[in-house]
This record gives sequence, C-alpha cells and structure tokens, in this order.
Amino acid sequence: MSFARNRLSILAGLVFGTMAVNAYAAEEVNLYTTREPQLILPILEAFTNDSNIKVNTVFVKDGLIERVRTEGDKSPADLLMTVDIGNLLDLVEAGVTQPVESSTLQAAIPANLRGTDNQWFTLSLRDRVAYVAKDMENITSLTYEDFANPEFKGKVCIRSGQHPYNTALIAAKIAHDGLEATETWLQGVKDNLARKAAGGDRDVARDILGGICDVGIANAYYVGRMKNAAPGTDDYAWGEAIKVIRPTFANSESQGTHVNISGAAVAKHAPNKDNAVKLLEYLVSDAAQSLYAKANYEYPVKAGVELDPVVASFGELVIDPLPLTEIAKHRKEASELVDKVGFNN
Repeated sequence: MSFARNRLSILAGLVFGTMAVNAYAAEEVNLYTTREPQLILPILEAFTNDSNIKVNTVFVKDGLIERVRTEGDKSPADLLMTVDIGNLLDLVEAGVTQPVESSTLQAAIPANLRGTDNQWFTLSLRDRVAYVAKDMENITSLTYEDFANPEFKGKVCIRSGQHPYNTALIAAKIAHDGLEATETWLQGVKDNLARKAAGGDRDVARDILGGICDVGIANAYYVGRMKNAAPGTDDYAWGEAIKVIRPTFANSESQGTHVNISGAAVAKHAPNKDNAVKLLEYLVSDAAQSLYAKANYEYPVKAGVELDPVVASFGELVIDPLPLTEIAKHRKEASELVDKVGFNN
C-alpha cells in the first residue's frame, strides 16, 4: 500500500471513528431530579441496558425551577423528575416544561394522574396511610377524620404539618369539606398529638414502638422498606411494631385513600427530547413499574403490576378519585392553616 493510500485510510478511519463516537454520545438523556438518584438507579440502569441510551443524572435537592430558568434555552435538561403533585405543577406553571404526545403514556397512566395538556405524568403513587400499633386489634378501619377524635387524645404522631406530604393531605381535606371544616379537623389532630409534629415518617413507627403514640399518619412505602429490612435492625423493629390501615375521607362517597405521586415532565428546551420521551415511556413499562414496586415499595401507576408482598398485604388500594390538580389548588390555604392552628408548635 502506498504512503498516500495509507494516509487516506488512516484519515478515513479517524473521521468515521469520530462520527461513531459522536453518534454514541448523542444517545443519551439528561435527567434533573429532586429524588436521590440511588432510589431509582436500578430502573435507570435497566433502561440503559434495554435502549443503549445513557442516563446522566443531576441531583437538584432545591431550586430546580430556578436552575432550569437560569440555564434558559441552553439548558441540557431533558427530563425533570420530582415528588409531590404541587412540585410537579410548579414546573409546568413556571414554563419550564413542554407537552408530550404519547399513546403509550396515555394508555398506561389514568387521566386523573396526568396533565390534561400532557405536560406532566405520574410515575408512581404514595398512599398516605395510618400506622397503628400492632396490638390494637380492635382498630380495623379508620377515616382521616378519626385522628381528631377524643379517643386518640395524646396518642397521635406525625411529621411537620408543612411537609408536602401533609400539606397535600390537608389540601385534599379542604377540597372535600371546605376550609372551615378542615380547620376544625386540623385543630383536633393537633390537640391529639403525643409529641411535636416533627421528624420523618419512619419516626412515627419508631415512636409507636417506643410507646409514645398509638397511631400516626405516614406514607405506606416506608413500611415496605422497614419490614423488608434486615432482622435485628432498627428499621425492621419499627416495621414489625405496626400495622397499616388505609384511611378514607368520611364525607366522600368514593371512600378512597389519599395518594400523592412521583412524576416527571419533559424540559422545555430538551436537547434530547426523543430520548426523554423514550425514558418516560420506559418508566411506565411493566418492567420499570415492577422495579418501582419491588425496589422502592411505591405503588405502581400502571394497573396489573405485581406488588411487593409487604405492600400487597395492606389490601387493595382504592384511590380517592379527586383530581390531583384540584387538590393542588388548595396548597396555599393548607399551609396557612398549619400556621394558623400552630400545628408545629
């Protein structure tokens, strides 16, 4: 081979090699998430193995909207993931998302769990349930209103009223029964607290084991984590001390349990929009929903997906059909009520 032909061959190899690298580099998607990436890492790794699309995760604990706004149309963000319906709607209202047309997403996600304008989508559900001391065999059902009843005076534990999990529950109560009735109820719950409204949901189980309280309000998926923990650990002991009851709203004809969500939206200036949609569609696939159920103990948004045995033991989840957007309208009022009754004092 002549020197000239050899040189051309080398140059051609470099060009095509660079094209191949660039093509591979283009097969990626940038995920901005307020969730700890480790919580969903198995799902993201499974997506990459299935699609050959690399997921670059950026954990943004606070200020997600501000960051994306500051980056503007040069933002590398493709998919924005967060928990709590309020946080998800805030992204839409801030103008940092875009609509997505996908028959896959529409078929997998019920209409009341996605935006009517296709700008946000629920990926998993988090039911707000009652933790009850295991030895309280007489308690087999509860309403949210029961936590304000005198029989539970000094026996209720809960985290801060200003936490999004609780403001969403209070907002749902406002949507069902109005502001005045909700204030009376919230004052009743405050009067029944066994200790200051603080800590996390697992602390409710801890304090039930410790005899500080008999009942509490917390998310169900924490029980999945606790009861699946290694025997001999604190988490396992806390989980074994309680049973789960799914409350309903007393005045609701639906008799459903309040749920909040984790969800996602495609960023307005997503440079890899197609890959972002592929990731979204994967997240509602049977495989990914099964991982949500068995790795995170969250309730899958897609019907028919097998649950973790611990979560399945809680019985059928009947979801309060009140649209999440309707609940979110009352977030500010809920937060103001928390302060008005001095719930955290």
